Amino acid sequence: MRCGLAGVGAAVRRRAVVTALVGLAAAGLATALAACDGRGASAAQAGEGTGTNASTGVRANVTTSNGGQAAAAAPLAAPVKVAAQDLAAHDLVANPAGQTRAEVYESVRQMTALGKQLFFDPTLSGSGKLACASCHSPEHGFAPANARSVQLGGSDMQRAGLRAAPTLKYLQSVPAFAEHYHESDDEGDESIDAGPTGGLTWDGRVDRGSAQARIPLLSPFEMGSSAARVTAAVKAAPYADAFRATFGAHIFDDEDATFKAVLQALGTFEQTPELFYPYTSKYDAYLAGHAQLTAAERHGLELFNDERKGNCASCHISQRTRDGAPPQFSDFGLIAIGVPRNRALPANRDPRFYDLGACGPERTDLKGRDEFCGIFRTPTLRNVALKQSFFHNGIYHSLEEVVRFYAERDTHPEKFYPVVGGKVRKFDDLPRRYWANLNTEPPFDRKPGDKPALDEAETADVVAFLKTLTDGYQPVGKTVALATTGAAR
Repeated sequence: MRCGLAGVGAAVRRRAVVTALVGLAAAGLATALAACDGRGASAAQAGEGTGTNASTGVRANVTTSNGGQAAAAAPLAAPVKVAAQDLAAHDLVANPAGQTRAEVYESVRQMTALGKQLFFDPTLSGSGKLACASCHSPEHGFAPANARSVQLGGSDMQRAGLRAAPTLKYLQSVPAFAEHYHESDDEGDESIDAGPTGGLTWDGRVDRGSAQARIPLLSPFEMGSSAARVTAAVKAAPYADAFRATFGAHIFDDEDATFKAVLQALGTFEQTPELFYPYTSKYDAYLAGHAQLTAAERHGLELFNDERKGNCASCHISQRTRDGAPPQFSDFGLIAIGVPRNRALPANRDPRFYDLGACGPERTDLKGRDEFCGIFRTPTLRNVALKQSFFHNGIYHSLEEVVRFYAERDTHPEKFYPVVGGKVRKFDDLPRRYWANLNTEPPFDRKPGDKPALDEAETADVVAFLKTLTDGYQPVGKTVALATTGAAR
């Protein structure tokens, strides 16, 4: 269906990473800042630091993190770079026409600080006990801190969700959802149809952080809140005055406007580079020549890339982009791989219920279109070792289980699917009418009795490699080297 090896060489836009984002942000800000600053503020005033594009004031240095685990408690740097689509589409700066460039960046900085406070505020929820950070822990790569398949929420904190809570890191590169995704002339072959691609959720139904934030806030089995409750909570919060200073003295007069401002602030916070896309893993250091992989990690990388073995890189891109930017470890495509039914989920107690991803039940615009049933967006593998549940239904709880499923889904299906009357009931969470959507590319091209794509030793090496994708790695001697460089200046 998708994810052939052609995707490795032609997936630049799908993995549009830091360098591309800087260009997009520059394009998105240029118009706004031109309108904001007819007097032409200097780049130094706009950028407030080094690494700033002289023509736009957009900071290009996005890898200044000390590591994602400690960064959540650290003060936010200013100015904060925000994705161009959020600035353009959501009017993050309420009235740019009368503002200088420095004022625009200050507004974004204030919004980011507010977004951080909102992110950790449980009073926004219907129960008063569930914050965004409850399911998206900074210490766990902004994924859940527990091993539950799905998280509990609702007004009584007892309602189970339908899907595993995904990471919020490295979403800045995800393209808007498209049914048919084609590469641009300078990034790949436009004749290649990569199929359904993009969107920020498991089913790709929203394209921006602010739109994504709306979903859990209003979901009855997540935060279970409303615009009125959110407005009341923010109005009573310690940061209410800062909220007025950022969005206007009368922002609380209109609960819909308040709710939209909350979503904007959350979306802006989730674009903080040092927290959400720091690129500080051991693998990033390895690519930069600042670290060496162990023998097991290096062999795991080879297996990860080898189309005859793991073939993981066909969907989880491991190579730098053509312009040298770090890989995203996802092509952001939507794909069906036949994950087994998780019978521990309350929703699955009804044998008639199926979570079909892009064609429902949460997403409704593609309902009734069979070709979209059973497909879910390919997540990034960055920080995957910090997770404790995997796949959209959270059925597995270790990386070893996940890799074994890929390697042995078709050679030993009895390990993963129910066996009834001596017969394996394969793909038990996808009605047969949609089986044509299932991926059959390596390693899913084998049959029972064949040798699995990976043996146990190879599985262990792939897992060893995956652990190099965790942010916060500090190469030996890095601090000394930086101090020496500084002294030389």
